[in-house]
Amino acid sequence: MPKPNTQRGKSALRSLRISRVRALRNQSVKSAIKTFVKKTRAAIANGEEQAADFLQQTASVVDKAAKRGIIHKNAAARRKSRLTRQMKAAKAASEG
Repeated sequence: MPKPNTQRGKSALRSLRISRVRALRNQSVKSAIKTFVKKTRAAIANGEEQAADFLQQTASVVDKAAKRGIIHKNAAARRKSRLTRQMKAAKAASEG
C-alpha cells in the first residue's frame, strides 16, 4: 500500500484497497473454475461415467462466477460450450 502522504487522494487509496481485497476474493473462485474444468476434461478423456456429473458441477460454478461478475457471461458460456462439445465428441467416438 502506498504511503498516505503521496499525491493520491483518500478516495483513490480506498479504491486501491478495495480492489486488492476483491481481487483476492475472486482469485479463489477463478482457481476453483480451473480445477473443475481440469477434472471434467480428465474425466471426459478417460471416458469415466461421472464425466456428466463433473460437467454439471463445472457449469454451476462457472455460472455463479458469471452471475457475481467474476468472469464475463460470454466467457462462462464459451467455457461451458467447449466442455459440452468435448463431451459429445468423446461419446460419439466411443459409440462409433
